[in-house]
Amino acid sequence: MFGCIILVLREREFHTMENEKSQAGLKKSLALIFVYTVATGSIFTYVSYWDSVFFNYCGPGTFLAFALMSLAILPVALVYSELSSLFHTAGGELIYNTVALNKHAGFFASWLIMAAWISVPPAVVMAIATFISRTFGLALDFQKIMLIAIVILLIVFFMSLQDIQFLVKAQAFCLFANITTTLLTGVLLLCSGHWHLSNLSPLFQTNLESISGIPGWVIGMALLITPFFGFETVPQMVEEGDFPISNTKKAICGSVLTCGAIYTFFFFCVAGLDSFQTLLAGGQDGFMTINAMKNLLGWQIWPLIYGLVSILLGMTASILGFWMSIVRMLYAMGQKNFLPSIVTKLNKHQQPIVPNVFLLLLTLTFVLMQNATTFMNDFFNLMSFGCACAYALTMISAIVMRSKHAKWYANSHSTVVGGNALRILAMVIMVAIAYFCTLGQGRGSWISFGVYMSVGVLIWLWMVLVKWRHSRVVIETPDGKQEF
Repeated sequence: MFGCIILVLREREFHTMENEKSQAGLKKSLALIFVYTVATGSIFTYVSYWDSVFFNYCGPGTFLAFALMSLAILPVALVYSELSSLFHTAGGELIYNTVALNKHAGFFASWLIMAAWISVPPAVVMAIATFISRTFGLALDFQKIMLIAIVILLIVFFMSLQDIQFLVKAQAFCLFANITTTLLTGVLLLCSGHWHLSNLSPLFQTNLESISGIPGWVIGMALLITPFFGFETVPQMVEEGDFPISNTKKAICGSVLTCGAIYTFFFFCVAGLDSFQTLLAGGQDGFMTINAMKNLLGWQIWPLIYGLVSILLGMTASILGFWMSIVRMLYAMGQKNFLPSIVTKLNKHQQPIVPNVFLLLLTLTFVLMQNATTFMNDFFNLMSFGCACAYALTMISAIVMRSKHAKWYANSHSTVVGGNALRILAMVIMVAIAYFCTLGQGRGSWISFGVYMSVGVLIWLWMVLVKWRHSRVVIETPDGKQEF
């Protein structure tokens, strides 16, 4: 009898330990559709506010620039699909660049991609606050707009501490509402009676000057990488996915193709409404399409509906997608000994606590640094540059990893067609885009970038001089856990 009792107690103890172990990390509960919506929602956000920035850079040919950028980004997305199928934990750029190069490259690649991600929440909440002020005739000054933005950030922060299922379902609803109204708006513009093909000529107009013989329109197209970044959030969610790891390709490439097609269609519809100068004159500081519907077409109800859905819901979807990804990157850095282990502490909903608090403080700092005249362009350009640099470094690592660990690719279902030729093409594309992005940076962008990178350098120095002297980075690879 006592033997049976002991066996029962041991069995219960075993199951208790297993349950605690399964609950110790991030919850593995995400269906593929929600990982796809996290990526797509992160990408698809800028059409109704930054439309004046896009049009300023590429004019009537903005739709063509988006189509070309879709083609340029696709090889990069395919390489990311290949890499994400090899590793089963969150980390993305952190893992890829550490394994292929070294932990220092891994740290700064992840810090660079987070420069793009972290730029989104402060820029987007300012856009939402500005839209609220204008739409409801509040005529708020910049300080009051900033206060509304801070309140929105606090709401997002408290949402991010909730269960992952709540977050992804809320984001999916916001995303699909935004996609539906954007497509419907495009159709309405085409059928408005005001749309003419002649308004697309000349196609390659831009307000950017040529630099070193490179046409301003080409520089503008390179800066359009910003409306595409977000597909790389998928590797941050794989640890919580309950689907085969090879299916991440569907989420990554699907998000790029979905958004690229909508961007191309929508800006083709917008460009035909009137001349380059007329359209920009009505939206120099954002909301160009909404203003065009009001001023050129005389519409009042639909611009309000479109704006409310696209700004309030669409941008909320973007904030949630990037917020979740940043938190998981910081969590992964803690797990793998790139940051102190305190960042891995979870709340009762299995959401990382310290990364959420750190992100809130950092985004509040960025909001407070903004000014009333240039913050939109400064943040847009900062996103472009940080994202392009991280992509370029990761493409280099993809080539190196294929050479160093060829056996990992033997049974992979996501190995890219064309092998190193495609990886090299992706690398060349991203190096070129990163260079073009430097030509479009303004003083405000470099100041923001410098402040952000200074924080990263301080953390990296602390790790090099203190933490890594006594412990090593640990990455889970296809060969098991390895130290770097």
